[in-house]
Amino acid sequence: MKTLLQPLFVLFCVGAFAQAPTITQSLSMKSVGSPQLSPDGKWVAYVLTETNWDENAYETEIWLANVSSGEKFQLTNSKKSNSNPAWSPDGKVLAFLSTRDDKSQIYWIRPQGGEAKALTKFETGVSSFDFAPDGKSIVFSATTPDTKAFKERVDKYSDYEVVHEDYKMTHLYTLPFADTLSKLPTPKALTKGTDFSVGGFSFSPDGKKIAFDAAKNPDLINSHTSDIYVLTLADSSLVKIVSLKGPDSNPVWSPDGNQIAFSTTNEDEFFFYANRYIAIVPEKGGTPVVVSQSFDENASLLKWSANGIWFSGLQKTTAHLFLLNPSTKKFTRITQPADALATQFSFSNDFQQLACVLTSPNRLAEVVVSSTSTFAPKTLTQLGEQLKPFATAVREVVSWKSKDGTTIEGVLIKPANFDPTKKYPLLVVIHGGPTGIDLPSISADRYYPIELFAAKGALILRPNYRGSAGYGKAFRALNVRNLGVGDYDDVISGVDFLIGKGMVDKEKVGAMGWSQGGYISAFITTFSDRFKATSVGAGISNWATYYQNTDITPFTRQYLKGTPWTDPEIYRKTSPISYIKTAKTPTLIQHGELDRRVPIANAYELRLALEDFSVPVKMVVYKGFGHGITKPKQMRQVMEENLAWFGKWVFGENTTK
Repeated sequence: MKTLLQPLFVLFCVGAFAQAPTITQSLSMKSVGSPQLSPDGKWVAYVLTETNWDENAYETEIWLANVSSGEKFQLTNSKKSNSNPAWSPDGKVLAFLSTRDDKSQIYWIRPQGGEAKALTKFETGVSSFDFAPDGKSIVFSATTPDTKAFKERVDKYSDYEVVHEDYKMTHLYTLPFADTLSKLPTPKALTKGTDFSVGGFSFSPDGKKIAFDAAKNPDLINSHTSDIYVLTLADSSLVKIVSLKGPDSNPVWSPDGNQIAFSTTNEDEFFFYANRYIAIVPEKGGTPVVVSQSFDENASLLKWSANGIWFSGLQKTTAHLFLLNPSTKKFTRITQPADALATQFSFSNDFQQLACVLTSPNRLAEVVVSSTSTFAPKTLTQLGEQLKPFATAVREVVSWKSKDGTTIEGVLIKPANFDPTKKYPLLVVIHGGPTGIDLPSISADRYYPIELFAAKGALILRPNYRGSAGYGKAFRALNVRNLGVGDYDDVISGVDFLIGKGMVDKEKVGAMGWSQGGYISAFITTFSDRFKATSVGAGISNWATYYQNTDITPFTRQYLKGTPWTDPEIYRKTSPISYIKTAKTPTLIQHGELDRRVPIANAYELRLALEDFSVPVKMVVYKGFGHGITKPKQMRQVMEENLAWFGKWVFGENTTK
C-alpha cells in the first residue's frame, strides 16, 4: 500500500508547492526548431538547443523523429553546434552545418546514424546550402576568401578598414556530392566579382538554373538594392530578371520552372515598415505581378506546388500557414485553430504532409507533423514536460484604446495564484523592432525574469504598441514621425486600462525593454513621472547620435522622414534626451560593448545626463557583445540585475545589487 501511495503523495506535493523556475532553470530550458520533413514524409529532422554552462554557450544538435511511431533519437553529437539539416532528394542522406571545426562547414550523415563526414573546409565558412534536384551536387553560399592583394596589405600595414569600400562579398559555389566520396571535393565558384553580394537562392525544378537575390554589397544600408537574378549552369550566363525599387528577395520556382515567385515591397519607398508581398515574374524576366495584396501583413514565401503558393504570416497574436491561388490571388488558412502559433514549415515531396513548430497560448513550442489537406497535428517532441515541476504564470490577450483612439493589444501575464480582488504591482515589458510582436505562448525567460516577477506578485503587460507586426501596414506606420510619443501613449493607456480594472497598484509600476523596447523605456525615463523604475536595454537615447553611428542609417530616415541636418526638430521631439530636465525615474542601463545596431554612445549619453540631474542610474556594459546578449552566463547577469533593480524600486526590497 505504501508504494502505491508514494507517487500520489509526490505529485500532490509538487502541485501544492510548485514554484516558478529560477533564472538558471529558465536559462537551462531546451527548445526546438528547424524541422525538416524527409522527402517521403516518414522522418522529421529537427534542431534541439541546449545550454552548455561549462562552455557558456547555447549549443544545437540534430535529432530525428519517426513520424509513424514517434520514436526519437539524437543524430549528431559533437563539440559546438550542428544545425540547418537538409535532406538529399532521395532521403538517403542528411546534410547539415557544423561549427565543430570553428567555422561553419557542411557535413553529411546517414539518417540511420554513424560518423558524420565533412564536405567542405571553406576558408571563410559556409553561410547556407542546398542539394541540386538530382542529388549529385550541392550549392552553397559563402563570403569570398581574401585576395592575395588584400592579404599582402594586411601583412604590410596590419589590419584596417576603408569604410564603404572594403566589403566582403558573398557568392555561390558548387561541389559534387556522392555518399561514396573518399576526400573533400573542390568547390567551384558560380558567381564572383564585386558587382553584387548574394543572399538567398533556389534551384529550378530541372536543376539547370539557379535563381538568387543579390544586393550591391552586404552593407545593410544597401539592402534596398537587392534584385533577382537567374544563373544558367550550363554556360554560366547570368540575367537580372527583377530590378524593382526596394528590396526583392527569396526567389521560389513554379513547379513547371516557367515562373519565379519572390518577396517584394512593391517599390514602396518606406520598406522598413511596408508589407512584404509575394510577386510572380517569368523566369526569363518581364513585368512582375503582385499576387498577395489581399493579405495585409508580411507574407513569408515558402514553396510553390501544384496546389498553389505556400506562405506563412502573422494575424495579430497568431501565426499561420496559408495557401495562395496565384490565378485568383485568394488565400486559404491551413493551420488550426484560430489561436495557433505555427512557424518554420517544411513539406514532403508530394506536399501531402508538413512539419512545423507549433505552440498556442500558455504552451511551449513543439515539433509537429500533419496532413496539409486537414490540419490535425501530431506532436513529436515533449518540450512542455519541462514546465511540469513549475507553477507558471498565465497569459491572455487584452486590448484597450490609446490616446488617439487606436486599438492596442497586448499580452497580460498573471501570477499562477491570481486573485481578482487584489491590486498588483505592474511591470511593462516592451518588445523590440519596432516591428516585433509579443505572443501569448510560453518561452523560456532570457533577458527579463518574467516568471519570477509573476511569482513575486506582479502583473506583467507586454504591449504590441503601434508599429508592431501582425496588425497590418497601416498600424505599422502609426509611429512614423511619432516614435516615442505615440509609443508612450500606447503603453500608458494600457497601464491606465489595467488600473481602471482595479488590478494594479498605481504606485508600483515599472517598465523595461531591449532595443526599440529599450528606447521606449528610455523615453518613459525622461518623459514620465508615472513609473517607479525603468530598465533600458540597448536603447536609443538620442536619435541624432543613433543616426550618426548605427549600421542601418535608413531606419531613421524612413521612420522620421528626415535627417538630423534636414529636420532637427523631429529628432529632438522623439529623443528621450530632449526631456532629460524632467527625468525622475531610477534607471538601469544595460548595453553590449560592441553594439553596432544601437551604438553604446547612446547608453553613455543617457547615463551621464541622468547623473548630472541626480537621477538614480546604474549602467552595466557586457564586454565582447553586440546588440544582443547571446551567452547564458551573461544572460543570467542581465536577468539577475533586472530582478534586483525592480525588487528595490518597485517591490521595496533591500537588495545588494
